Amino acid sequence: MERKTWSPKAHETHLHRDWWIVDAEGLTLGRLASQVAMVIRGKNKPTYTNHMDMGDFVIVVNADKVVLTGKKETQKFYYRHSGFPGGFRQTSVRDTRRTHPERIVQNAVRGMLPKTTLGDEQMRKLKVYAGAGHPHASQQPKPLPIDSRKAS
Repeated sequence: MERKTWSPKAHETHLHRDWWIVDAEGLTLGRLASQVAMVIRGKNKPTYTNHMDMGDFVIVVNADKVVLTGKKETQKFYYRHSGFPGGFRQTSVRDTRRTHPERIVQNAVRGMLPKTTLGDEQMRKLKVYAGAGHPHASQQPKPLPIDSRKAS
């Protein structure tokens, strides 16, 4: 008897993508991002395949109220470069929270996804909003069970 591991092909999957919602208020950034990245990649499903996009959509609300531990608020920086001489820029988390609070969660989740076009495709399934409102009510998102350990 020959034993083979079954791997789903693109034409074999009858993909159904669920919509999940997470309230980030009071949650630690890293714990939140790792759980959201797992769902976006599809690692919580029995049909997970690392070379295909099998994940679900995730809506994160109240991103401006996510908690960072330690001194990350002032000592953590986001870096970018324009490609031109003197084009190096850095922004602290404090400044990012003031101007674009949703980018804090987006950057954390993006760092946990593959650095390929597959990761770009999976990142499109993340919807982050600074406040409590979101325009995805018609998708009827279910609450995503996140580890309940809150930051103290």
